[in-house]
Formats: sequence, C-alpha cells, structure tokens
Amino acid sequence: MSYQKKTKVLFRHRSMEMGGVEKVILSMLNNLNKEQFEMTICLNINQGELRNEFPEHVRKVFIAHGKEDFSKNSFIQKLQLAKRKLQLQNAQKNPEVADKLLQEKFDVEIAPTYAAFSSVLNSINKDSKKIGWFHSDITLPKLQPLVPGILMQIPQFDYFIFGSQQTKDILIETYPNLKIPQNQVILNAIPIEELKRKAEAFVPEFPDKPVFVSVARLHSRKGFHKLIDAHAQLLRDGFDHHIIVIGDGDEKENLKKQVESLGVTKSFEFLGSLLNPYPYVKNADFFILPSESESWPLIIADSLILQKPIISTNVGGIPEMINHEETGYLIKYDTQEMYKAMKKFLSEPEFVFTIQKNIMNIEKQFDNKKIFDAVENIILNLVKN
Repeated sequence: MSYQKKTKVLFRHRSMEMGGVEKVILSMLNNLNKEQFEMTICLNINQGELRNEFPEHVRKVFIAHGKEDFSKNSFIQKLQLAKRKLQLQNAQKNPEVADKLLQEKFDVEIAPTYAAFSSVLNSINKDSKKIGWFHSDITLPKLQPLVPGILMQIPQFDYFIFGSQQTKDILIETYPNLKIPQNQVILNAIPIEELKRKAEAFVPEFPDKPVFVSVARLHSRKGFHKLIDAHAQLLRDGFDHHIIVIGDGDEKENLKKQVESLGVTKSFEFLGSLLNPYPYVKNADFFILPSESESWPLIIADSLILQKPIISTNVGGIPEMINHEETGYLIKYDTQEMYKAMKKFLSEPEFVFTIQKNIMNIEKQFDNKKIFDAVENIILNLVKN
C-alpha cells in the first residue's frame, strides 16, 4: 500500500467568539478531507464560545490565553490583560513567535479574514502558498482606516477567495486597477442536518404574541439601535410583538440603555451569546437582520433552512440568498423601512404564508459538497504548481 503524504494546512485567526467567520473556519476544519490534509489552527487569543469546538484531528496552537482563563480578581486580571497585550504586540512584530509555537513548515497558510492577512503574509515560511479570504464590503465606512493596508496586501496572496459575489464585484468596481490574484467566489457551507438536529434540542418559552428573533454580534453596524426604535414605534401604534436578540458585543450596554429609555425592556429581550440559538430561530414567528453591512451571513441561510420568513437589509450577499417578496423581504438600512416591513409581517398573514410556501424546499440551493470540493481543489492545485 503506497503512503500518500498529507498536505499541511495552517489557518490563522484572532479568536473564536461566536460569529460567521468562526463558523466558516469550523466548517472547513470539520469537512476538508482529513486523509488528505493535516490541519492546524493558530489563534492569537484562545478565547470565545467556540474555542473548544475544533475537531479532534485538528491541532490547535495559541499565542495568548483568553479571558476565560484569567483571574476573577480585577487587579490580577488587569495585570494579565497588560501582559497579554505585550505578548500580542511582540507576536505581531516578530513572526518567529508563532513559528516557535508551531514548530512546523506548512504547504499552505490561510487567512480566513482580512484581520489575519498580515499574520499569513509575514510568515517566515516563504515557501508556503498563501490564501486570503475576504468577506467584507470594501466601501463600509468603518473599514476605511484599514482599506489602504488591505489593498496593499491583496496582490501578495497566491490565491484569493471571496465570501460572496457582491464582495468581489464591489471591490472590482471601487478599485478597478487593483491587481487581484487568481480568485474564486466560494459561499459559506451550511451543515444542514446538524442545524436541523440542533434546532430540535428544546422548545423555548415565548410570550403569547408574534416573536421576531435576531442572531448577531452586538456591534453598531448590526443596526439594533434602529430596530429598537422601530419596535418602540410599532408598540405605540398598537402592533403588539416581542423581539429576542441572541449575541454579545461592545454595544450591549448602549442598547440596553436605549431599551430602558424607551420603556420596552419587557418586549425587547437580550439573551446573550448562545452556542445553540437554533431552537429560538425555529420556534419564532419571524427572523430579522437589521445590519448596515454583511457579506454572506450564515444565519440567513440557517433561517431559510429552518423555514423562517425573513426581513433583512438588502446588503452584501443577502440578495443572492433571498428574492424580495418571494423568499423573504429586503429593506434599506433605515428605521422606517424596518417599521414598515415588520408591520407588513404582523398585519398581512397571507403575504407571510406565501413566503413560507416558497421556502419549503429552499435547502436545495445550498450545495455543501461543491463548496468543500472547491476549497480542496484550490489547495491541492496551489501545492502542485
């Protein structure tokens, strides 16, 4: 029996808080052929709800400990945070830090998001093939301080993967002279059977009224401040409903203050970050995503597969998944548009029923095998060449 040498693949990433990119990483590590690829993940910080979710055949290495491992004593914790900051700064300046931890040469190094571009491109292993993965709208205002650096880095990769067609199109339209390496659009894979199984784990208790659910990090660009305003306006106008938001982030305290100031604490509920949000999605009446920007959000695909009528902003790759007024409802990033869409869902049951009917067999549009085969072929062809 002939022995076939495995291709050594390294993924670099910051940490494993619950998020779309993190789920893409886990999806790849779980589904790329483990007989063909020897996979390693190197985290800057061993932190986040998903930090222990890697499959057994994947080696995990990290540069610094996560907050989960810190002391509960506030003084000691501050010292630990200061030490970690120095560790990370040193690792950023000196690629040898990661190399000493890894003690291995890789055939391919992958940056699954722009935040890891420098880690991969500055690797002291000059013989490895470098793959960049891009999920962001290059025109997003909050991304602008980083754009010059991103544009300098893109041409340095051996191969480039876009998370949606819109992400690629808008980059080319905005920077037509940018030299983009050989590239491909690869959508995020959906573990359909696992998703359905998780959705059946329990039945959450909901109030006896229409329930909207949303799952996202609590960042300002996710638009929850606008959703809260739309919610309060709907209640004032007599449209009784309840909103549940699953996720955590740096906007949490601001959003809670906004909810309190508008007097809607009982009807706008924050559940924090959950490893399994899917029973809430499955059992809610509607799903809503009020984001200012997205790439190809997994949660939209998840919600479609779980047969939820969706209201979403018309951003990123979302219109590649949802046909307006057929398989969902697309809106502008605007409070009044959110208000009108939610009012429509609450007051027009026939319209909602039509959407439900149209998404009954929608999972057929998500071809996971094609996605994993595409990534495997990119890696193997890069190494071969």
